[in-house]
Amino acid sequence: MIDWDDVRYFLAAAREGSVRAAANRLGVNHATVLRRIAQLEERLGAQMFEKLPTGYRLTAAGEEVLGLAIQMEATSHQLETRVLGRDQSVRGLLRVTTAPTLAAHLLMPDFADFARLHPDIEMDILSSGELANLTNREADVAIRVVYDRKTLPLNLHGLKGPELFGGVYMSRDLLAAWRAGAADPIRWIVISMHGVPDWASEGEVRTTGVPFRTTDAEAQVVAVRQGLGITTLPCFVGDADPLLVRVPGTDLHLYGTLWLLTQGETRKTKRVRLFTEFVSGRLAGHAPLLAGLSISRD
Repeated sequence: MIDWDDVRYFLAAAREGSVRAAANRLGVNHATVLRRIAQLEERLGAQMFEKLPTGYRLTAAGEEVLGLAIQMEATSHQLETRVLGRDQSVRGLLRVTTAPTLAAHLLMPDFADFARLHPDIEMDILSSGELANLTNREADVAIRVVYDRKTLPLNLHGLKGPELFGGVYMSRDLLAAWRAGAADPIRWIVISMHGVPDWASEGEVRTTGVPFRTTDAEAQVVAVRQGLGITTLPCFVGDADPLLVRVPGTDLHLYGTLWLLTQGETRKTKRVRLFTEFVSGRLAGHAPLLAGLSISRD
């Protein structure tokens, strides 16, 4: 019989286009991926890939096997989720995916409270900029900011949460220096590699044409705290930071709506239901902070 694990490694290599990328995705070394694919090729008596300078390309046999392998994967996921749906114990693994900023600046105290309430639930918090695939069971629950509801996959079950707004922020010290007439240049601080953002020309504070870019949101927050310039942040980050203040004359802007997403039979498990109900209530309590209405401004 064909080993399903061999098929999984073949699928990862076919999707990623290289053995090394497949190994990174599966969390193994590339030698393991090569060995698994070789086992599958030996079992089927056919070569699955042709190695090119640009990566791996499926052979004709590989293309045929790919279609069948995808069907096997779908059946495997269906089997897992149906069994999980009958699991009503308040123990076991719960994997939650969300953006790093949401985890670090908003939800971690809530996650900690839930873990204390349910000490037998093992929690994996997957805070990453990449979207985990709930259909492939890379996570049980996703907490995502969605700008357009039409982009939500039809196969996911969603609980709509509060709207999330952002503002334009600078350090309190920099604002005081600007009001005092300091001549130091004020930069716009961004993660994006695009040109001058619209918000950089809003409000009373003018920025220089020389930007300051970072590669992640945490570095962005640290940079604005250092008084380098102005940046846009979610209100739950900017308003909660005592070192920051909104740039005078700027307005809030909508980032999107928070959604709690689950998939198929998985959402019927008791631990998933308990978690989504708990976090949905906490998000409702965070609504003023998320909307930028939690504190009075100068």
